[in-house]
Amino acid sequence: MSTDHFTEDLRTNLERMLAGDLYIADDPEIAQRQQRAIRLAFRYQAAFAEDAVAARGILAELLGSVGEDVEVRAPIHVDFGSNITIGPRTFVNYNLTALDVARISIGADCQIGPNVQLLTPTHPLEPGPRRDKLEAARPITIGDNVWLGGGVIVLPGVTIGDDSVIGAGSVVTKDIPAGVVAVGNPTRVIRSL
Repeated sequence: MSTDHFTEDLRTNLERMLAGDLYIADDPEIAQRQQRAIRLAFRYQAAFAEDAVAARGILAELLGSVGEDVEVRAPIHVDFGSNITIGPRTFVNYNLTALDVARISIGADCQIGPNVQLLTPTHPLEPGPRRDKLEAARPITIGDNVWLGGGVIVLPGVTIGDDSVIGAGSVVTKDIPAGVVAVGNPTRVIRSL
């Protein structure tokens, strides 16, 4: 039996989610927005297979903002899409998973390897609230001219500074400063650039 966690909070689950507060994840209004993103991502993948340039219009409809000369290779997997911005001249390789419950900002001139995961959702550690489907999210910011190697996982609330390189397979658990190479799980800075 679940507890009513929001007796004093009159906001909708969507309003709580957008504010970065705890909310109930399996809410019909949220599910409707997620379904829209699934449809657009599917349409984008189909169009990309036929004509990558023509598919750009669908990508622009899916994501919050797409800069000039951005290339995103399909497939792409998102929760909403509308909370993602990608700066100009950025390249995103196949199979990006960007769970954008909170804002995901990818800067200009970035290189995003295949199978990268940008994960904004968080869940309570306590079993009761987790069982009750509570979740929240923290934004992810990727600076300009960042290279994320294949299979990199970026966790909620992380900022990666301009010009940094994250080695393939790394799990980024905390902020990374500008102008460094960082690798591992958890990621650690190994040198300055």
